[in-house]
Amino acid sequence: MTKQVSFRHVLLSGLATIAIGASVPARAEDTIKIGEINSYKSQPVFTDGYKKGMMLAIDQINAKGGVAGRKLELITRDDNANPGEAIRQAEDLVTREKVDILAGAFYAHIGTALTDYAKQKKRFMLITEALSDNIVWAVGNKYTFRLDSSTYMLVSSLVDEAVKLKKKRWALIYPNYEFGTSAASAFKRLMKEKQPDVEFVAEQAPPFNKIDAGSVIQALSDAKPEATFNALFGSDLAQFIREGNTRGYLGDQMPVFSIITGQPEYLEPLRDEIPKNWMVTGYPWYSIKTPAHQEFLTEYQKKYGKENLRFGSIIGYSTIKAIEAGVAASGGKTDSDSLVAAFEGLQFDTPDGKTSFRKIDHQATWGLYVGKLAVEDGKGVMVDYHYAPGEKLLPSDDEVRKLRPAD
Repeated sequence: MTKQVSFRHVLLSGLATIAIGASVPARAEDTIKIGEINSYKSQPVFTDGYKKGMMLAIDQINAKGGVAGRKLELITRDDNANPGEAIRQAEDLVTREKVDILAGAFYAHIGTALTDYAKQKKRFMLITEALSDNIVWAVGNKYTFRLDSSTYMLVSSLVDEAVKLKKKRWALIYPNYEFGTSAASAFKRLMKEKQPDVEFVAEQAPPFNKIDAGSVIQALSDAKPEATFNALFGSDLAQFIREGNTRGYLGDQMPVFSIITGQPEYLEPLRDEIPKNWMVTGYPWYSIKTPAHQEFLTEYQKKYGKENLRFGSIIGYSTIKAIEAGVAASGGKTDSDSLVAAFEGLQFDTPDGKTSFRKIDHQATWGLYVGKLAVEDGKGVMVDYHYAPGEKLLPSDDEVRKLRPAD
């Protein structure tokens, strides 16, 4: 005899099955959500490698069970290269997505805006790439930390080499926004300290992405400098180099000291137009032979193929490694006060070795590769480089206290 089953019994059984199935995905409390805001559309060369680096680290960490038993989840948003949009995205990530950690920023002015947001909202914020000194000093606050080297550190890594030239008359060229003006200010200050008789005979600060390279080169040439400091990047840098070569300003007799130019993002578009013997900071990933970096390179290319790395690749990867270490140090807590306490003085691993966040200003001691430019096989590379530890490039605690407001 067939057993009669009521509709109510079937319905209740189905609901029970649905309820059981719904419990399979990870619960919100089992996941640490990272809300990341960046200029994905306007800086795709950097952010492509950057996001890949983040995802490589997340996959590695999650494969080992996550952090404090919780998996990492990444939610990215584009800021459209606009500070107001960055703030709107941050607010949406916090209120709607309920993220645990905020991170990001490529441009200096956006990093500064997010720094202020962190202060106003009392939310932990890890600025990853924006380089402005303001982020950790003038507008620095309890809740904001910065991973990449600051403009001060970039300049500091070049000044000793610049002083060795014993050139008295210097010209400066930089974009007229926070990153550029901060870099120029640091260069003039540090050069004056180490070479009191130095003169700055010309300064050109064209609008970002709107350089009139011909008039800029003419103005610099008219001042007859003996050496040049450069902080241009991207398309501005390419136009400056092409016009400088055409007009003879950037010949063998003009030493140039240039920050970030040795990063693949800026070298590769120039191809064989690379100016030889510029002294630069950068990322010579193709010839770094340390065990930690070799392991990172192997895993990165295993996941994404034999593509070239970008500086963004190592920054993105190290961003997640810093978050992993910070959450572990907090005992798995992700409220802002717990994260701040954990990140102050935190030491963590990167492909370039151990790095830490200073307690006094929340700046990471990210080191820098400093060397000369050359062309090999039709491509720009860094040669004769050395690694400058970040902790040796930063000012003393006493000096920082004068630069940074009390929290």
